[in-house]
Amino acid sequence: MKTPFKIILKDITKLLDTKLPDYLTYHDTAHTLYVLDKSIHIAKKEGVGTSDLELLKVAALFHDIGFTVTHKEHEEEGCKIAKTELKKYGYSNSEIETICGMIMATKIPQRPKTLLEQILADADLEYLATSGFSRKAKDLYKERLHFNPDLSLDEWNEVQIEFMKNHRYHTKYCKHYKTFRKQRNLKQILRT
Repeated sequence: MKTPFKIILKDITKLLDTKLPDYLTYHDTAHTLYVLDKSIHIAKKEGVGTSDLELLKVAALFHDIGFTVTHKEHEEEGCKIAKTELKKYGYSNSEIETICGMIMATKIPQRPKTLLEQILADADLEYLATSGFSRKAKDLYKERLHFNPDLSLDEWNEVQIEFMKNHRYHTKYCKHYKTFRKQRNLKQILRT
């Protein structure tokens, strides 16, 4: 029998709160909960059914759990953790593979194959198209400085510009409602 989602949420939130390094100013517990919320929202807009929604919610919770171990290849590490933990929660091998597919779909450059993978990939980068973009970008810059103390703000802005120019949303919902907002944020960076 599967563990109820609210228990998994409590367990994983606690794990992230205690195991994520303090220098992760962007990839923190709040980011995971934000991606969870956006995944649910996009899934509803895309007409995802109840059982798939449950798998998506679990994948959102686990999508950055690999950061508790490493910042390099954290998606792969997250799948290893998910495979171990999700068996304890009563998930089948098939369900775990679906969840790992979603986790891997968040790896940059994103290459989601299924609708659920597209939803999680879009939810992970949904912030690019929000009014909170500048604040989130500053959090990510601060996090990157930990790994590269010589990264200037100008260099960071160039990285963001290139990334945003090449990024594409995958779901119909995000293509329609998020692309133009992301372009507005890109123009804002180009003006600085």
